Formats: sequence, C-alpha cells, structure tokens
Amino acid sequence: MDIRIGIANSPREINFETSQSAADIEKVIADALEADSKFIKLSDDKGKVYIVPVVSFSYIEVGSEQSRRVGFVA
Repeated sequence: MDIRIGIANSPREINFETSQSAADIEKVIADALEADSKFIKLSDDKGKVYIVPVVSFSYIEVGSEQSRRVGFVA
C-alpha cells in the first residue's frame, strides 16, 4: 500500500509503502481527526515509524493495495 501525506506549508511530502490495509490507514486517520489528536503514527514495510502532526495535514493519499513490480520475469 502506497501512502502519500502532504504537509501544509512544505513543498515536500511523506511517501512510503506499508503492509497495513487501506481500511486500517483510513481508521487511524479518521480516529485522529475525530478525537482531535495531536499526531498519527504509521509504520512502513522496513520498520520505520512516521509520526505526523495532525494539524499539518494538507492531504493524504492512500494508494491501491496491489503493488507495482518493475523488472523482468524469468
């Protein structure tokens, strides 16, 4: 699952892949917004943890659950 988070007042975005489902990501974000949480915490496939302040969200893009493969198949 490819996740892109746009940060307000920043030209860069956070972009990573995670093994969490789209429903799990949407639930974490919706719960944080409804509860007026200060931040969300997401982790990627490599074990990195991303802690993002909720007030800095510009947009959140949740990609498809199918991963794209690049290369040749033998």
